[in-house]
Amino acid sequence: MKSLILTTAALALTAGMGLADTVRLGTEGAYPPYNFLNDNGEVDGFERELGDELCKRAELTCEWVTNDWDSIIPNLVSGNYDAIIAGMSITDEREEVVDFTQGYTPPSPSAYAAMSADVDLKGGVIAAQTATIQANHVVDTGATLVEYPTPDETIAAVKAGEADAVIADKDYLEPEVEASDMIFVGDDVPLGGGIGMAFRESDDDMRAKFDAAITSMKEDGSLNTLIEKWEVGGTW
Repeated sequence: MKSLILTTAALALTAGMGLADTVRLGTEGAYPPYNFLNDNGEVDGFERELGDELCKRAELTCEWVTNDWDSIIPNLVSGNYDAIIAGMSITDEREEVVDFTQGYTPPSPSAYAAMSADVDLKGGVIAAQTATIQANHVVDTGATLVEYPTPDETIAAVKAGEADAVIADKDYLEPEVEASDMIFVGDDVPLGGGIGMAFRESDDDMRAKFDAAITSMKEDGSLNTLIEKWEVGGTW
């Protein structure tokens, strides 16, 4: 899904931790249906259900921590939490700093949404969340990129006329399009290598426990059940 511009790789050397008594799961809390804060201010969504079940299967006690997207990897490697479960695509760039589990969702397409069908996706102004694989894609196309800290702000920019279109995960944009005058434009864009949990490179044992739990959920079909419930990506 997203691809951070990694400027703090050196932090990876400073935060090696053994398997914690309580595993702190870091998420953004602002990217439905993957993760969001409900009316009670609690982490909710596909990844909340998934993370709780993975912790149960791994026989670990877990708690949830929210963190802004643009610093979510630096705060993992500096020890502010123990794992990231936040709609994070597995990319070569990230794997230079963190280690991933296997993907818990297959790659899902990105898409453009706009207020009209005649926007120029190659030469226009395109909004994307800061430091994401979608933002990198816009740069590669030659269009003018405008970045915003949160996904909500990218939608607002298009509605306010500050950008011609937004690009994001299609399963994030779908409810926005259905609830407004926005429409999908252009072709879907395949980006990323699926979504996985990220860990410090020193935490192989912890990562292995979660990886085994993901495997068990794939094998018994419960992971597909969650994916279908929350309508994220495709099934295994």
